[in-house]
Amino acid sequence: METFTLPDLIPVVSSLKTGTNPHYKEAGAESAEWINSYNVFTDSRKAFFVQGCNELLVALTYPYAGYDQFRTCCDFVNLLFVVDEVSDEQNGEDARATGETLLNAMRDPEYDDGSTLCQITKDFRKRYTSTAGPNSLRRFLVHCDNYIECVSREAELREAGEILGLEDFIDLRRENSAIRLCFGLFEYVLGIDLPQEVFDDSTFMEAYWAAADMVCWANDVYSYDMEQSKGISGNNIVTVLMKAKNIDLQAACDHVGTYFNELMDRYVDARARMPSWGPEIDASVAQYLDATAHWIRGNVDWSFESQRYFGSRTLEVRDTRIVHLTPKAPQEMDSDSDSESE
Repeated sequence: METFTLPDLIPVVSSLKTGTNPHYKEAGAESAEWINSYNVFTDSRKAFFVQGCNELLVALTYPYAGYDQFRTCCDFVNLLFVVDEVSDEQNGEDARATGETLLNAMRDPEYDDGSTLCQITKDFRKRYTSTAGPNSLRRFLVHCDNYIECVSREAELREAGEILGLEDFIDLRRENSAIRLCFGLFEYVLGIDLPQEVFDDSTFMEAYWAAADMVCWANDVYSYDMEQSKGISGNNIVTVLMKAKNIDLQAACDHVGTYFNELMDRYVDARARMPSWGPEIDASVAQYLDATAHWIRGNVDWSFESQRYFGSRTLEVRDTRIVHLTPKAPQEMDSDSDSESE
């Protein structure tokens, strides 16, 4: 059986603060009950959904969130999971139609096409917009647009069997991973509303993109085996690196580890050079950047605290970093497969 060794990312993130949200069990259970009440998944998918522990991911990446904010973040990650699962089995045209439902429901509280996805989105929108500031809401809707555009593009690439070059893929991955949407919740959770000039600043965005890319690259190397076994690994940095650099699987994984270290150095350096916008905005910027650190660390921790990627071997993989490649699923089983793009 072929194996590969994961890069050791845990020491790289070990200096970042960690924690678990105190509202995890109660509010997380509420969100799980909410999403399951829509009966979106078949039995096998529901089992995989539960195994993924979306609420645990939120608990580790938003450990500072209050009860209502934590519940809203859980709802959103569950909503993203629904979009991801549905679009993974669709062609570009159908994925775009699915995305339009989400976008229309986010833009217009009166919109209703009668679909389950529309109702789920409207439920989330009501919770989120109740306290989200105007600046962050505007940015969030822009990110929704970009997310759906890139999820649709991913479906088109999958349909065509096309793998992008490295730079084009990085641009696509930043959007279709939904990490910008997850970062977009920071201001809602923290009760702040940063002016656009902060996001127009190059140093702030250096830290922002380094954090986002660390989440994406870690997610891709951890999810690679699961995705390749289901024949949907084209939207994965490991696959892209193997093709772009003409290297094997292990070399690609090693490259992820090296680049992850570079991203962390870039992130720390940018944070140390952050400009000032005045005491009040500076305090909010510091909170926002601390929130990105929780996402970087929480994403890595979650990958080994849930069984999402490595199943019953999760603890063994955490200790040894050795992954046994799972045989590819038969073609007829693909319709019952799942993947993770966040």
